[in-house]
Parts: sequence; structure tokens; C-alpha cells
Amino acid sequence: MKEKGVLDKTLHFLVHNSNMVTVAVMGFVHATLLLIMLLAGVMPLVQFNILSVVVYLFCVVLCKAGYVMPVYISILIEVTAYVIISTYFIGLRCGTYCFLFAIVPIIIYFGCFIFKGSKRWIIVLLLLLNFLTFSILYVRFSEARPVYDLPSSLRLILILFSSFSMIFATIFYNTIHIYSSEVEMTSLEQKNKQLSADASEDALTSLLNRRGFLPLVETLMEKGNAHFCVSFCDIDNFKRINDSFGHDAGDEVLRHITAIIKRDMQGCDICRWGGEEIIILMKDYDMTVAKEKMEYLRRDIETNPTVFFNKRIAATVTIGLEENKDSYHEPEEVIKKADGRMYYGKQHGKNIVIAEDEGFMDEQ
Repeated sequence: MKEKGVLDKTLHFLVHNSNMVTVAVMGFVHATLLLIMLLAGVMPLVQFNILSVVVYLFCVVLCKAGYVMPVYISILIEVTAYVIISTYFIGLRCGTYCFLFAIVPIIIYFGCFIFKGSKRWIIVLLLLLNFLTFSILYVRFSEARPVYDLPSSLRLILILFSSFSMIFATIFYNTIHIYSSEVEMTSLEQKNKQLSADASEDALTSLLNRRGFLPLVETLMEKGNAHFCVSFCDIDNFKRINDSFGHDAGDEVLRHITAIIKRDMQGCDICRWGGEEIIILMKDYDMTVAKEKMEYLRRDIETNPTVFFNKRIAATVTIGLEENKDSYHEPEEVIKKADGRMYYGKQHGKNIVIAEDEGFMDEQ
């Protein structure tokens, strides 16, 4: 897996600390406004900004304690109150109403986490109240003379600062929303892939299970004149291994033999058919080559015991082998034939490869 880049790490941090980042930014905004109002000599707004900074310092404590709702409400009330009071004292032309638009992304972003299901209507209500507040302020103060008439230079600074805050909030919350959505989508895709793999793979050995294996054989047979062999392998005396060494040892033997099969039969599709039964699909193999490969595999398993807690557990396999023929129309038919040959080998000594019908096999 590739290491996350600086931008990815930064966005990850912002998404997972969005409450604290929001509170910190809001505190910084009001600290800046405090200095501007101090320069302008607007003492009522100086006092209000001091109160706002205190509110956001308290919100930091709430964020650390995990109280999201009180922080959410505090931001909405504080910003709305500040816009109303600042509009009254310094007028609509100073642009502090932009802060109402700046909290729109906050209302939506955090509201979606706080309110679920049918409660989402609360977000719509908050947005309507926000717009209603702006509309009332615009109608009431568009022509009104402010209590404090600020110099044009300070008014310009306020307009630029308020506009920047609005644009920053829009870009910031849209960015982290897009990022978090992409992360969630990626995570969902990975989970779906894992679920798909779990549905077609055996958990213990990571081999295909029947659900994942049969469609592969069926697809080959549908092509017509498909050239492949199927071997049905069964670990000999597996119950005795479980009874003698325990089921954990049995699982380890199964994993060990699986690893040997994967190593020796690269390029083949391998399935845990059930219990200690393993099927190998050998595409483009004829019977002669397939039998040689199975003999090699049988000897490899026989001469490589499983080491489990300083114990060497010897195991062998009996293998039944069959080649696809025109007379076979379903995957189960060729598998059943290989299974029958494996069963015959079990009844006649075990640790053997049976690749042709012998004895009572002709009677079946």
C-alpha cells in the first residue's frame, strides 16, 4: 500500500478534526474582528468579540469532551447574534452579513452528522431561518444610518475579510465533504470486494470455495471442446490427525498442504471442496501431463510434513484424476468422476494417484 501524501494526510486530519478546526477558525475570526473594532473605536463590538472568543474557547473544551450538538448550536447562535448586532452598530455596507452565508456550509456539513433520517428537516429549517435573518436585516438596515460611521478604509477591510470568510467556508467544507465522500466510497468498494471474495473464497485456506470454483469449470465447458483436467485430492487419515494433535494442528496441516499445492500448481484454479477435500482445475492439461504433475504433488506433500509446535505431522493425499470429455455437460459430472477415482484410491491403499477406472470403478 502506498504511503499517504501530504495533502491526503492533511485532508484526513481536517475531516477527523473538523469540529476543533471549525472552532479554532471561528475563534481566530473573532480575534481579528476584535482588533478591527478596537481600531475603529466601536466598543460594543469590541466587547461582543471578546465574549465570542470566550465562547469559542469554551467550545474547544466541549469538542475535546465530544459534545458536538452544543458546539453546533453555539456557532449558529453566536454568528447570527454577531451579524445582527454588528449590522445595527456599523451598518449593512460593512458586509458582516456575509458571515450568515459563511455558516451555511457549517449548517449543512455538521447537520448531516447530527441529524439523521426524518430529523434532516431541521437542517432545512435552520437554512430558512438563516435566509430569513438576512432578508430582515437587508430590508431593515439597507437605508438606515449606522450608529458608528466607519472610515472607508476600515469598511473595505471588513467587507474583504467577511467575503473571504464566506468563500473560505464554502471551499473548505465542500473540499472536506468531497474528500470524506470519496474515502467512504473507496471504503465501501473495498468492503464490497471483500464481501465478494468472502463469498467465493474459503476463510481458512484462501482457496476458492464451491461457489467460486464451479462457475470457472462451467465457463470452460460452455466454450466447447474445452481441454482441461480435474483432480480431486483428499488428505488421508485427516480425522486421526485432528484426534491425535487437535483441530488447530489439523487446520495447520490443511494450510501447509494448501501452500504446497499453490506452489506446485501455479496458474491452476484450486478449490477447497469441503473439509479436507481439495480440487484442482488444470486448464490446457492432457491426462499424461496432469498425472505426472499429480504424482509430483503427491510425493512433495508426502516428504514435507507439517511443523506444529515442534511436532512434525506427516500427511499424505489420495488423488483422483479425470480429463474433460465431450460426454460431460455439467461441471459436477467431471468432478464426480474424479471423486469416484479418489474414493477408489482410498479403498486401495491411499497415498496414490488414480487416473483411470480400475476394478469396481467400471461397475459404477
